[in-house]
Amino acid sequence: MLFHILFPLAEQFSALNVFRYITFRTGGAMMTALIVSFLFGPVMIEILRARQGQGQPIRDDGPESHLLTKKGTPTMGGVLILLAVCSATLLWADLTNPYIWAVLGVTVGFGIIGFIDDFLKVSKHNTKGLSGKLKLAGQVSISAVATFWILSHLPGGLQTTLAVPFFKDLLVNLSWMFVVFAVLVMVGSSNAVNLTDGLDGLAIVPVMIAAGVFGFIAYLAGNTIFSDYLQLHYVPGAGELAVFCGSLVGSGLGFLWFNAPPAKVFMGDTGSLALGGALGAVSVVTKHELVLAIVGGLFVLETVSVIVQVVSFKLTGKRVFAMAPLHHHFEKKGWAESTIVIRFWIIASILALAGLATLKLR
Repeated sequence: MLFHILFPLAEQFSALNVFRYITFRTGGAMMTALIVSFLFGPVMIEILRARQGQGQPIRDDGPESHLLTKKGTPTMGGVLILLAVCSATLLWADLTNPYIWAVLGVTVGFGIIGFIDDFLKVSKHNTKGLSGKLKLAGQVSISAVATFWILSHLPGGLQTTLAVPFFKDLLVNLSWMFVVFAVLVMVGSSNAVNLTDGLDGLAIVPVMIAAGVFGFIAYLAGNTIFSDYLQLHYVPGAGELAVFCGSLVGSGLGFLWFNAPPAKVFMGDTGSLALGGALGAVSVVTKHELVLAIVGGLFVLETVSVIVQVVSFKLTGKRVFAMAPLHHHFEKKGWAESTIVIRFWIIASILALAGLATLKLR
């Protein structure tokens, strides 16, 4: 909004020319999201605590310590994240950019699904919310609509192709299967972040790291000079998603202020589903879907641990891990929560660097 109001006045006031730069508006979006989080966070937490009473239901079969340390903590903190992300993006982004609306649509849509799931859990005082089939159906529907919207605005040579990291010219044409692939990326990323969100601060920092990396990738992919130099596939307009990613980082920092151990609020499915879907959508626009699997490798690892646990138990009756997802396995092994969280942050940082390396190793 500010871009459309103030940039046209740049001829009269030269200082307003800064609104032309994506980097400036990305910084503005980051700070705006952070300020919104700080301003509304305390009030929202009090409202959630007052309305939820017992807070987020804790699984009886989970780590025993959670029944003592996390009981009574309100959930649905993802509402704060969505408020910060949406307000910052709408304020600083170029709203004529179709990719902004596609990514915002996925973020808000997945957030609404998560909100319904959280609301049912809290209102019924149990860990079963929205049924898995309904949740998946909603995610697939939103992702499919977003994918068709994105494809209608991508350059012809990139619409149904998959870019392969480390190969500068390799594009695999998936034809109509690309729609299925893109939906899997968004839904898979959303649920992977959801599985990771199990300890105070565990999910939000890797999300911020991934958002920062993809903000950088979006800026490069949307710039003809940098994309040509790095031999990336140029996606006109993708650079504007750096503003959106900046809002993700800012809202993540603001939420972490309240989610740091001991957490005053949990993001719930409202936040985790929305954030994961957002990362997936950005990766589809920038043609870096496979790089997301590297940058978000921690989320992949958590998801794989659940799959391995379920398959192993069904086939052999034995469990590979003491408990899945993986962070609960280490809790069962006696690791302190803070140790698990910080070590997982370190892993996320290393994987982010590995993902960035794919930009140059071509």
